[in-house]
Amino acid sequence: MITANLVLVGVFALLLAIGAPIAVSLGLAGFAAIAVGLDVAALQSVGQITYNSISKYPLIAIPLFVLTGAVFERSGVAARLITFMQALVGPRRGGLALVAILVCMLLGGMSGSGPADAAAVATIMIPSMRRAGYDDAFSAGVIAAGASTAILIPPSLALVIYGVLVPGVDLRALFAAGLVPGVLVGLAVMLPAWWLSRRHGFGEKEGTQRPPFWRALRDAVPGLMAPVIILGGLRSGLFTPTEAAAVAAVYGVLVGFLYRALNLRELFEVLAEAAETTGVIMIIIALAGLFAFAGSTLGAFDQGAHAILAFTGDPILVLILVMILVLFLGMILDGASIFLISLPLLYPVALKLGWNLTWFGVLMAVNIAVGQVTPPVAVNLLVTTKVAGVPMEATVRWVMWFVAAMAIVLALLIAFPELSLWLPRNLGYSI
Repeated sequence: MITANLVLVGVFALLLAIGAPIAVSLGLAGFAAIAVGLDVAALQSVGQITYNSISKYPLIAIPLFVLTGAVFERSGVAARLITFMQALVGPRRGGLALVAILVCMLLGGMSGSGPADAAAVATIMIPSMRRAGYDDAFSAGVIAAGASTAILIPPSLALVIYGVLVPGVDLRALFAAGLVPGVLVGLAVMLPAWWLSRRHGFGEKEGTQRPPFWRALRDAVPGLMAPVIILGGLRSGLFTPTEAAAVAAVYGVLVGFLYRALNLRELFEVLAEAAETTGVIMIIIALAGLFAFAGSTLGAFDQGAHAILAFTGDPILVLILVMILVLFLGMILDGASIFLISLPLLYPVALKLGWNLTWFGVLMAVNIAVGQVTPPVAVNLLVTTKVAGVPMEATVRWVMWFVAAMAIVLALLIAFPELSLWLPRNLGYSI
């Protein structure tokens, strides 16, 4: 068993180190460990194990929310939301930076994906911010940090995976628990964005014209209604999270045709794009299931959990160690992959220490959000720097302010769990 566990960890680490895709690393590591440590019958079950990993009803929400995000990205919603936020914020020093973050938060309530959110906003906002006198590296950092709220503000694809993997967690409660922390992270990012803009003279060319408020609101209403429909439907019990995803996808298509931003040909392209993205996610989930089966059957995760708990019995110190681990993973991987890799190890630790699993899921999500804007990989920052045409190193002097602000929110959530739990508790969800 020890040899098989070493094979599991060693093959996975080696493949990641040489740049193999995360799905390949998970699948080959799991297969190699099963071949070394288990019998022929287990090897013959590899196909069934991978299939069982994705044959879960709640996972249907993933392709539907991916489709929703893709449709809203193509339908012109982002541009109309930007105009509406400009009407709210007005022409002021640092105004476009605040607009970018607010739009990221709203689009996060439609796409559920930080990189998708970052791409949609960066494509529109960075040219506008450049013309207004903002530094491109600063703009890339602001939008990457704002888009990190997408992993918290429902519907979050990563939280869907967490809710599926962790027994007994109500996905509706998880969505509600992420809402307030998501808003807090957005507000925390706004403060340094506004201060840095004023300190360095960004936005001097923003002009003095404010878009007409009522017209901007009228144009933005279809986009603004998407989060209302999703969260309102969940709260009223009208539909489940999976059904909410289906309703949101259909609504997004209708909005696209309403705005005349979609036709049948473009709809086909959007469906193909969503199918491709879903395929990538599902392959990762399927092969992560093989990795998890090998680790749990061979006892690797139990041994890892015991090692963590043997190092110290102090729950706070263990939580700090876990948060450091998740932050490191967040710097190099996407949120869904982190949950798939780490939860088989961290779930037994959380149970042993009696942590609230809904609260713990939100803590992990906030930590991953920090990692999404922390170099060297920083998936959100990777997207925005490509759009801005700047090297990632140029953003470090800016993004570390945002990382510090988000870390303060994480510390507050650790110190005061009710910041995330009071909303689902008051809504009557099981936490």
